[in-house]
Amino acid sequence: MRDEDIERPVSQDSASESEDFRSDDPRPSTTTHHSPPLTRIRALDLTTMFSGAFGASLLGDFGADVIKVELPGTGDPVRGMAPSKDGVSLTWAVLSRNKRSVTLDIRKPAGRELLLQLVAKSDVLFENFRPGTLGRYGLDYPTLQAANPGIVVVRVSGYGQSGPYRDKAGFGTPATAFSGLTYMTGYPDRAPVNQPFPLADYATGIFAALSALIALYYRDADGGDGQGQEADLALYESLFRLLESTVPAYDQHGTVAERRGNALAVASPVGTFATRDGRWVVLTASTQRTFERFCTVTGLDWLLTDERFATNELRVSNNAQLEPLVAAWFAARGRDEAIALLDRAGVPISPIVSMEDIFENEHYAARDNLIEVEHPTFGILRMPGLVPKLSRTPGRVKHVGAHELGAFNTEIFGDLLGLTEEQRQQLKADGVI
Repeated sequence: MRDEDIERPVSQDSASESEDFRSDDPRPSTTTHHSPPLTRIRALDLTTMFSGAFGASLLGDFGADVIKVELPGTGDPVRGMAPSKDGVSLTWAVLSRNKRSVTLDIRKPAGRELLLQLVAKSDVLFENFRPGTLGRYGLDYPTLQAANPGIVVVRVSGYGQSGPYRDKAGFGTPATAFSGLTYMTGYPDRAPVNQPFPLADYATGIFAALSALIALYYRDADGGDGQGQEADLALYESLFRLLESTVPAYDQHGTVAERRGNALAVASPVGTFATRDGRWVVLTASTQRTFERFCTVTGLDWLLTDERFATNELRVSNNAQLEPLVAAWFAARGRDEAIALLDRAGVPISPIVSMEDIFENEHYAARDNLIEVEHPTFGILRMPGLVPKLSRTPGRVKHVGAHELGAFNTEIFGDLLGLTEEQRQQLKADGVI
């Protein structure tokens, strides 16, 4: 990261904090005593769809100058994804927030050269093409490294850059199945259930952001050599990494994690329960202390002397006998009554909330989990807030994903790379930008 490259904000929204501008920005600077922590980082987002793009978005939330590269004329496929309003993708507005969108065809020689100029001024490059694709465009890692020895290249693909499956088409749902998660999701008497949103893509995005920060820290920390490196991320691996206990269970016991509905294979009582008023809650009494509290406060204290339920391991083995007893207790009470009672006793309990519930929830409001950002078409658009919450260097959302293709072409190719208006118009006529 370079002292002369300080993040430039591109618009104003409901957030009140100001921040430093990059020194290559011709506009006057503003100051604040708490700038976002990644203001000295510039990232190139060459990805399409979700994987990788979410990782770049996370860096942008905390001040990184993220340049989103899209194909001229077509743009990122997310621009056409539901949900939408008045023909404008709401998904795009959130996923590409804080990014400066440019058009650039890196398959063309002139586009390749422009990208290498951007690489020379950047710290991180995110890509999620099939392995070898950038190499075919003359943009393999040695070439990128020659343009900028400090560049960190975060590669996301379905099955990784190596191995016999490296060339398979990689999307999140098949990758989730290959991770082992889909097999164990659902009820034992029904087909496995796919997740209702691109879980593998978003989980890999988090690992992608982590990879970038690890590599940047090594590059720039005391003892670092200033050199960048490659990070190789496979969609399925991100989820497989989360299935920790299922791996040694099979290794040591030959136990295959099967579908168990709402029950956990590692703890009991844990599950989804209906209350008297037809609503739903989730209970987790997975430790011995929480189980004892649950039994005491619910009047089911006789379970504590039943040998079948003496330990968590025994409760898991005898969950078929335990769960109906728990379900009957909830079925005899209203949701709010049950939650209040268990909350007072320190038993982990939560209502199962819809998005409508979330928009009305006092805790979501207190935590700023929903933020308001100005949208050029809709006015105010609410979207997820920033995670994590940093006490001294909080992030912010400056703007939604730019609706216009190439909205920042003048800033990036003109102000940053120094191309004249005549040069930009010729590149546009040639289909390069």
